[in-house]
Amino acid sequence: MKITVGIPRALLYYHYYPAWEAFFRSLGAEVVLSDETTKAILDAGVHLAVDETCLPVKLYLGHLVNLRDKGVDYIFAPRVVSVEERKYLCPKFLGLPEIARFCVPDLPELLTVEINVHQQYRRTISGLYQLAARFDRRPWKARLALRAAERAQECYEKRLKEGLTPYDVLSGKGLVKKHGSMKVAVLGHAYNVNDPFISLGIIEKLRAMGVEVVTSEMLRSEEINTGADKLEKGIFWTFGHLLMGAGLHFLQQQEIVGLILVAAFGCGPDSLTCELVERFYKRRRSIPVLLVTLDEHTGEAGLVTRLEAFVDMLRWRKAV
Repeated sequence: MKITVGIPRALLYYHYYPAWEAFFRSLGAEVVLSDETTKAILDAGVHLAVDETCLPVKLYLGHLVNLRDKGVDYIFAPRVVSVEERKYLCPKFLGLPEIARFCVPDLPELLTVEINVHQQYRRTISGLYQLAARFDRRPWKARLALRAAERAQECYEKRLKEGLTPYDVLSGKGLVKKHGSMKVAVLGHAYNVNDPFISLGIIEKLRAMGVEVVTSEMLRSEEINTGADKLEKGIFWTFGHLLMGAGLHFLQQQEIVGLILVAAFGCGPDSLTCELVERFYKRRRSIPVLLVTLDEHTGEAGLVTRLEAFVDMLRWRKAV
């Protein structure tokens, strides 16, 4: 029987799951995903988390419970410090293994490796080789697994650049980009925007209204960096840089008719970055902005009303 490695369908799943899956499958392991988010999964995470925990981490804890109950042998919980030079991820990613261990009882063994591309690249590679040795001690198997992970990630990111969202690709539904009557950008962390339960299906609701949705994942890194260069001082949070760069790129190019910012309740970086993006747009007064804050509540009526009003206003502006 194959060793099973569980991967929570939360947080960095929406960024790197194809690479993780290819890595473990190349080493002969069976990858088990937690179920798609439900109210029961969210409630389990809320129950276990401390009050100050942000919504995405609460959801992550709920997915850990789901994997624990599936009886997997291991759960992959990397400590991700940085994934690019001179930028870092939010502190919650640095302490995620400890948060998992102390908040969720009776977890199986966590497979933890530190990813710190900026400061400790060689140590990161060494850690990945040590992780691979847990499944196969032959060094060449680790090299093959890392190459498979790199190829899978490149393929995934290529599909995103073709106009698909992370959920479009990861859900396996083979969705094709549909052109709407107007283009609206939906910007926020991928793990907030692409979880259909937490985001209340915001992307699908907009598409159903005849809107072509674009996200930051669809942009090339050069476009993100060019947009972020408009700031006097750079943002050292990777996801904050992504959101700000995409927002300023769309503002400069004037290729969208509206912007929707999606933030999670309890997220400090979101509260600052979204406010800064909104201020840039208000100065230009050319593209309307809607801010949507997500929390544990699951009522859709309020969101639908706001989206319908926003889209109607955009259509009215276009017709004038």
